[in-house]
Amino acid sequence: MTDSVQKLYAAVLSARARDPARSRTAKLIREGVPKMAKKLGEEAVEVGIEAVQNNRPAVVRESADLVYNLVVLWSELGITPGEVWREMDRREELYGIAEKLPKSRHGGQPPVGETSKDGTQREAPHPLLLHGKHR
Repeated sequence: MTDSVQKLYAAVLSARARDPARSRTAKLIREGVPKMAKKLGEEAVEVGIEAVQNNRPAVVRESADLVYNLVVLWSELGITPGEVWREMDRREELYGIAEKLPKSRHGGQPPVGETSKDGTQREAPHPLLLHGKHR
């Protein structure tokens, strides 16, 4: 996927110089960051709606639109796909896989419900202490 996003990014950069009357990408870029951000949000909502309706083919299509609009926004802000991949790598190094809580969040203990090396199971914290917030 990273190659596809990089190719899309390069195509978006080249479209910047095209005639906005003939290029949807050039038109979107000409309309500025607020319009790009709006389109990105609309696509994200459409992905969510299609997911709730369990419309898998539509989720795939809308996801492609979402990625396109994200890349257009990156290009305007001077963000490269490489910067995003490096941030993802940094997070993976810090936190591990996405389902795993950062070790610092649970003091080196296993995640809630998992068993530690000594055979004890970690209990869920009091609800008012979750995420360090008080309700």
